Amino acid sequence: MTTVSGDFTLTMDELRVVARYAAESAQEVLPVFEEAVPGDPRPRAALDAAWEFVNGARRTKLQRVTSLDAHRAAKEADTEAARLAARCAGDAAAAAYLHPIARATQVGHILRAAACAARVAELNAGDDHAVGNALIEQAGRRATPVLVDVLSRYPLAPTGKNRVAQLMSTLDASLRAPR
Repeated sequence: MTTVSGDFTLTMDELRVVARYAAESAQEVLPVFEEAVPGDPRPRAALDAAWEFVNGARRTKLQRVTSLDAHRAAKEADTEAARLAARCAGDAAAAAYLHPIARATQVGHILRAAACAARVAELNAGDDHAVGNALIEQAGRRATPVLVDVLSRYPLAPTGKNRVAQLMSTLDASLRAPR
């Protein structure tokens, strides 16, 4: 089994679990980007690259390049919802390269796509925070024991003032809570 090492070890199977979790979130909101920015294939390419890795392909430059391209597409989008949807796709591809270093910033590679997807749903519901909170609860139920185990190797998600950071912190806390 292939592993990557740093402060601890991550296996490729564990990385695939993390990438699947992010890709599932991105899959739900990618249409928001594609409707807002028709003809820009970059987030779709990133999500496709994430699914390739999830489904057993080796992680390659494809995930890195498409992730960066999707994040560039996010910066160019005109609406917050479209930006977040593109960022989700970029995060899904980037999850293949989650670093095994005990830094809070790495938690974003695990949970930010779910938080961004929840924020997109809020925005599409007229900025209704109850919608986002419900999606964070669903994301918590969707988390597998392997995902929670990987998450537990990292410090708590960084706190932030923006809504995505708040949603990510909420999800992080719920996944780390005793069950």
